[in-house]
Amino acid sequence: MSATEINAKVKELRELRRMADELATEIEAVQDSIKSQMDAQGVDTLAGADWKVTWRPVTSTRLDSSALKKELPEIAARFMKQTTTRRFVLA
Repeated sequence: MSATEINAKVKELRELRRMADELATEIEAVQDSIKSQMDAQGVDTLAGADWKVTWRPVTSTRLDSSALKKELPEIAARFMKQTTTRRFVLA
C-alpha cells in the first residue's frame, strides 16, 4: 500500500470514528429517554409488537484484585497471569 493510500485509509478511519462517536451519543440519548419513561411508569419491562426492552438491576460478584494484592500480595502473585496483546492507536 502506498503512502497516499495509507493517508486515505487513515482519513477514512478518522471520519468513521467521528461518525461512530456521534451515533454512540445519539444512541445513549435515546436509551436515556426510554429509561426515563420506564422510571416514570415504574416498570422494568416494556414491550411492543416486535420488541421488548428491559432495564432492571443486575447483581454480579467480582474479585477485587486491588484489595487482594494489598492484603495478600504473595497469594495474588501466585495467580497472576501475564498476557501480551497488540494495541492499535490512531493519534
